[in-house]
Amino acid sequence: MKRKIILASRSPRRKQLLEQLGLKFEIRESGYREDMEALKDPFRLVRYLAFKKTEEVARRYADAIVIGADTFIVFKNKFLGKPKSRAEARAMLKSLSGKEHSVVTGFCVLDTRTGKMINSYDESRVRFRKLSEEEIDAYVKTGLPLDRAGAYGIQDRSAVFIKSIEGDYHSILGLPLAKIYLALKKVGVSL
Repeated sequence: MKRKIILASRSPRRKQLLEQLGLKFEIRESGYREDMEALKDPFRLVRYLAFKKTEEVARRYADAIVIGADTFIVFKNKFLGKPKSRAEARAMLKSLSGKEHSVVTGFCVLDTRTGKMINSYDESRVRFRKLSEEEIDAYVKTGLPLDRAGAYGIQDRSAVFIKSIEGDYHSILGLPLAKIYLALKKVGVSL
């Protein structure tokens, strides 16, 4: 019997990534409100946020595999989530210009029937080239930065800002696919 798989995220990027694995799944957005101040350590925080999102959705299912995730940027020991305004997006992009930062994605895979859980993270490094004020302004005007951690999306037009990446491209998009695949296998999902 196939198990019900639930993605605890409304992110279209995470949906597309899971579809790449050939999974049939439902989407149930978590109502969990992120608290970026909950923990100081970025690696503990990203796992915690992914767990809380997963846990909130998992309560609704007695027999399902629930997958949750969270992604944010770590730059100069500060967490950068989604900007709340165009001015904040502009400031984020200006600070990242010509510098390197980490993209940290936490994930949680929970089997609600057995309680088995894999809660981990992935870190990738991204280096921006030096950006002009005009490039930043043009990108901010698109509105795209407001729905992206760190005010940019590697899969959209801001891809031209990136000089190099080190790590898992899929993790930067929002789900470390290889790690998700292995976690799903550990909870008994055959792909």
